[in-house]
Amino acid sequence: MAVPRKRRPRTRDAGPAWTDPGEKATLRGFLDYLRNAVVEKVADVPEPAVRAAGVPSGTNLLGLVKHLVAVERFYFLGEPITNLRRTLRPTGGETVEGLVADYRRAIAAANEVIDGWADLADPAPRPPGRGLPPTRRWVLVHMIEETGRHAGHADIIRERIDGSTGR
Repeated sequence: MAVPRKRRPRTRDAGPAWTDPGEKATLRGFLDYLRNAVVEKVADVPEPAVRAAGVPSGTNLLGLVKHLVAVERFYFLGEPITNLRRTLRPTGGETVEGLVADYRRAIAAANEVIDGWADLADPAPRPPGRGLPPTRRWVLVHMIEETGRHAGHADIIRERIDGSTGR
């Protein structure tokens, strides 16, 4: 699984940028910080290492990005997910460049939605037939948790690939 390459220098993680004092700006600031961490972890990882299983469950860097595209679209845009497991498995034709571009587009669309939210206690978008929608606040906190968990997975997998640590 290890890729014979020059080890990336360790970079210092400065943490999330200071945000405006409002609740929504703070939550979005932390979410954007974690989104960027995921993108940074797939940067410069060659094929096939980017899609190689980093752990026995089969989790891989490219699959984490694909999954996060799907959950961003689900929670912020109300797009259904028909098979959650499939979101973690990139196809042979999906590339780092393509999935990162999809992720960036999903983030931009999600941020437009978030920017339009006046009250975080209101219901969030939800695909039809999925029951009562959670609040917008719940969605933001959940997406921080979801993205943070997968950013941690990406940290470990990336270090196993080429020894790269930090951001």
